[in-house]
Amino acid sequence: MVFADLTPQQVLDSLEAVGLRGDGRILQLNSYENRVFQVFLEDGRAVVAKFYRPGRWSDAQILEEHAFALELAAAEIPVVPPLALSEAGDTPGLVLQGDPPTLATLAGHRFAVAARCAGREPELEDPATLRQLGRFIGRLHAVGRRQPFEHRHRLDPRADGRRAMALLLEGGFVTPQELPAWRAVTTDALAAVVAAFDGFPADAPLATLRLHGDCHPGNVLWREGAPNVVDLDDAMQGPAVQDLWMLVSGDATTMARQLDTLLAGYEDFADFDDRERRLIEPLRTLRMLRHSAWLAERWADPTFPLNFPFFGSAAYWSQQTTQMREQLEAMGG
Repeated sequence: MVFADLTPQQVLDSLEAVGLRGDGRILQLNSYENRVFQVFLEDGRAVVAKFYRPGRWSDAQILEEHAFALELAAAEIPVVPPLALSEAGDTPGLVLQGDPPTLATLAGHRFAVAARCAGREPELEDPATLRQLGRFIGRLHAVGRRQPFEHRHRLDPRADGRRAMALLLEGGFVTPQELPAWRAVTTDALAAVVAAFDGFPADAPLATLRLHGDCHPGNVLWREGAPNVVDLDDAMQGPAVQDLWMLVSGDATTMARQLDTLLAGYEDFADFDDRERRLIEPLRTLRMLRHSAWLAERWADPTFPLNFPFFGSAAYWSQQTTQMREQLEAMGG
């Protein structure tokens, strides 16, 4: 069982091994993918410790995420980077990695620690907030364009879509009565997604850069009148619009207006290729499919059936089929 042996005492012992002595108060925070804890320290500080799900990211991918966060922080972009860790005493089996060391491994668990940062979701109905978010993402992307990721995930609609669909089909997650319709419409929708990305000519290809990767409102904290990013767990290499499209919603006209407002701030710091607008619905389609595959991939973790009891039912797959048809129409299919 994933994380079965990760007790509160082990969390406290892990932090003490890197010189962060807790006062006994510990609170588990909401996180499906990793195990995340707020820990109060004896020196009066509060930190957030993230214990990484085994097998999801390699050490190199995690360290590259940490380096990106530190680079952003050095550029005075409001992110919460991992703390530099150091060994306190002689703890058998403790391994520290990174320059500075930001990733620790102890008793089979990898973890990182950051300062606590509280906040709320941004008010996306406010045009001033959208412009400020655009400026923030533009600054982040200006740093992201300095060099590419070498180890992090690279957004690849063809490979990502095929992998997600194969996982669902080969695992038998789609109910038999819904399978024919779901498979047919999803195949057509994925073809439309790939065609949208393949539509960029060789002499003017789609540019990619280092991204936040999962920039939805719940992953941006509004604090002291400004946006902050506290987690880059899904950082990837991809097109700029990947960090913008999840911040707009509504009908096509409303989304276009909201995107214009975001870009009014974004383009103060970074150029935007306007052709990427046509990738919004393909990216939404790909995210829907990958979300289903993510649930399937994690289904053996008891946290997932508990929190997503509807997954795998005939009603769920009927809804997915309907939504895929709607996405195919939105993409012009």
